[in-house]
Amino acid sequence: MNGLYTILLLIMSNVFMTLAWYGHLKLAQTGVSSTWPLLGVIAFSWGIAFFEYCCQVPANRIGFADNGGPFSLVQLKVIQECISLTVFAIIAHLMFQNESLHWNHLAAFACIIAAVYLVFIK
Repeated sequence: MNGLYTILLLIMSNVFMTLAWYGHLKLAQTGVSSTWPLLGVIAFSWGIAFFEYCCQVPANRIGFADNGGPFSLVQLKVIQECISLTVFAIIAHLMFQNESLHWNHLAAFACIIAAVYLVFIK
């Protein structure tokens, strides 16, 4: 169960992270934050990033093998990167519909998935 909790927390963490990093760009496109000073945008993103850390830190703690979890440190990082790219692709498609994935993006994602496979080989 620790593995499942870790994956779910990492997914939630990456949703918050992606919104913190790129959500302000969508707000600027819609005019909501186009007049905000840079410090206001940073504070807004930090507010979202707080929730990212509330998910990321427990995910790593629960999932780490030395804490009774099923994953090594390297496995946790590679899983997180794979989830990060997947979440980014979904959110970018939903929020920025003029951004499209091309064959080379899909090839890069396939390489990340291959990295996850390779990291789990004994």
